[in-house]
Amino acid sequence: MKKLFIVFFLLLSFLLHSQTYIKANVFTTLFTIPNVGIETSIGEKSTLQFDVLSSFWKSINGKPKEFYTFTSEYRYHFKEKYNGFYAGAHIGASAYNFQKWNYINTDLYEKGVGYFIGSTIGYQIKINEKFMLDCFIGGGWHQAFYKGYLISTGERYDSATDYNKSGEWLPYRGGVMVSYKLN
Repeated sequence: MKKLFIVFFLLLSFLLHSQTYIKANVFTTLFTIPNVGIETSIGEKSTLQFDVLSSFWKSINGKPKEFYTFTSEYRYHFKEKYNGFYAGAHIGASAYNFQKWNYINTDLYEKGVGYFIGSTIGYQIKINEKFMLDCFIGGGWHQAFYKGYLISTGERYDSATDYNKSGEWLPYRGGVMVSYKLN
């Protein structure tokens, strides 16, 4: 417990002494799917961002729509930090209880976990000393481990003994983050 407190204190001290922004995605929030994050300076033209995207909807019209993603991203800013174009590389994890887009008119859904790795491109616009807009889009490789179920009975529909595995290239990040400078 003592070590955890020391690590937390050092991390907090680091964040308070560097340029740090807290962020919220305008578009996902409008759809009641919050995407919040924190971005902090780690070098002359480098930042590190961590964000969480969550859909707390257990179901919509009886169809499961719950998911969570956790993303850590390194960003390189071409001009200067927090102003202009940047490129990022990220890695993250996901958990979901969700009906995929191509199963909408069926009784099928999936429950599982996954990991992803990819890249992001974006542009940051300073509004004033405290506020900034971060426009971005990204995607990459998502590897999923899931079990398929029937909505009506809750029984498995797939023939896998443990987990199904699915990997695909997807665009899965994007939006406009309103950012507020903490210090």
